[in-house]
Amino acid sequence: QFTAPPFCPCPVVVSIHDLSFEHLPQTFNRRSRTQLKLTVRHSARRAARILSLSEHTRRDIIDTYGIAPDRVTAIPLAAPDHFGPVTDNRELQRVRHNYGIDGDYILSVGSIQPRKNLARLVRAYASLRGEFSTGKLPKLVLVGKCGWLYDETLRTLDETKTKDAVVLTGYVPESDLPALYSGALCFVYPSYFEGFGLPPLEAMKCGAAVIVGNRTSLPEVVGDAALAVDPFDVDAIASAIRKLVNDSVLRRELSIKAQERARKFDWRETARKTVAVYNEVARVSVTS
Repeated sequence: QFTAPPFCPCPVVVSIHDLSFEHLPQTFNRRSRTQLKLTVRHSARRAARILSLSEHTRRDIIDTYGIAPDRVTAIPLAAPDHFGPVTDNRELQRVRHNYGIDGDYILSVGSIQPRKNLARLVRAYASLRGEFSTGKLPKLVLVGKCGWLYDETLRTLDETKTKDAVVLTGYVPESDLPALYSGALCFVYPSYFEGFGLPPLEAMKCGAAVIVGNRTSLPEVVGDAALAVDPFDVDAIASAIRKLVNDSVLRRELSIKAQERARKFDWRETARKTVAVYNEVARVSVTS
């Protein structure tokens, strides 16, 4: 993905998930930023076809690299087939026990890195603590390993004095995610740049009420089945969380719409469309 072999005797199809390194270089370490900038543009321009994960990324590749529109195809991802609402209380309790979660919780899933915007999520959460009596605001559970440039998020936990109310699980195996999604009071994904955004779709398939950032590909993925907020507005993030924590009817409505929306994405269809692009490129290569 992203970078094609420098020398290849056959046509190349390149999968480019997003161009965040072009638009947000400050969110990458220097080595990764330099490598991606040097190789991805070259790979895109010499590729026979390019695959993206969303229409937003497709347009971004066309506009940023000056690629002909008919050379770029958007093929969305899907949540794994085994994801779905978990209703077995023993499984829900097992997962909570494993990760030290007591009672209700607000969930976010994704590596700890700048564009996941977890520092603002922590600040939004901290702003809500004064509105709820002790123990009434569910804990915030952040699932994911430390990626890169994660110091700001950890520093924000200290600055807001929320470490006692925030659970950092680290890496979680995929087998535990359906129960974590299903047991959450709501799921928050305030990222401000995504090529697709798979965790919200996974959460939706498990019936979670979802909040996402309203930038790049995320609105395209969730449709009207989630609350979309300005990811740079801490008050907007806090307001959406408050709304879902206090309104069980809205959570139920979003849960139903989320599961319906998630069913529109299917890995078999993703595979079929991907193979079709490779076959088309191979046929053109043979006939030419």
